Amino acid sequence: MKNERKQLRERIQSGPTFWMAGAQDALSALLVDQSDFDGVFTTGFGISASLLGQPDMEVYTLTENLGVVNHIVNIVKKPVFADGDTGYGGVLNVARTVREFEKAGVAAISIEDQISPKRCPAAAAVTPVVSIPDAVARIKAAVDARQDPDFLIVARTDVADPEEAIERAARFAEAGADLIQPISRTFRGYEDLVRLREASGRRLSLQLMQGLWMSRLTRSQIEDVAAFATYPVVTLMSTVHALQKNLATLAARRTGDVDGLPCGQTSMADFKQVIGWKALEERQAQYELG
Repeated sequence: MKNERKQLRERIQSGPTFWMAGAQDALSALLVDQSDFDGVFTTGFGISASLLGQPDMEVYTLTENLGVVNHIVNIVKKPVFADGDTGYGGVLNVARTVREFEKAGVAAISIEDQISPKRCPAAAAVTPVVSIPDAVARIKAAVDARQDPDFLIVARTDVADPEEAIERAARFAEAGADLIQPISRTFRGYEDLVRLREASGRRLSLQLMQGLWMSRLTRSQIEDVAAFATYPVVTLMSTVHALQKNLATLAARRTGDVDGLPCGQTSMADFKQVIGWKALEERQAQYELG
């Protein structure tokens, strides 16, 4: 893990952009791991929806988030970037959050400056933030808490005013943040991201979601400013869409026929290959046969 973190740190400083897709549980993380993405992002938005069936309003706890992330780290081979939300309390809680996720084996964590409990800015109309001193204190606590200096701290600001967001980013960088993560709502275009990167002296972590302007950036623009580029909710939204379509068709059909569904289905043979059925069966047989 230390070598993996060191390689990732070297990459964010001068290497190519690290592309990730979000995962809300171990299965979606496994599918991302088996794809051509560089790593896995554990989306708090998705974990809240998958684990509790509730919106991302920090209803779930550090322990619940960490439990899902542990399952993910145990099953994937690629680096994991974890969503640490607000750190779940004051600066001591932030420190504990960082230590727990570092012990779990993730390579990076994001900490944001919203008031706790937070609300996901992709869905909420308003996202109140803590003061600049309190936000900086969170990042200082996060940086001081890590044991491995190569464990990455990503500082996210949800403040609405772009000039204040730039000021916060610069302060976060001074406090030791390795990357800066803006939200689409704060800025208007690529030029603003360039300003943010230059003012903070840090490469960015971008979240690319359907319907938001950042998703319309070109690949060259993204790679010019970002060390991390993530599609955080594509697995979640794809799953919801496919299930809604197929369930509606089956509910209307009400027969034994499960073929010809709108979104199709993975075959049992293919699913067994995805889930590693044969390898686990062979391992079991080794012990049983002596």
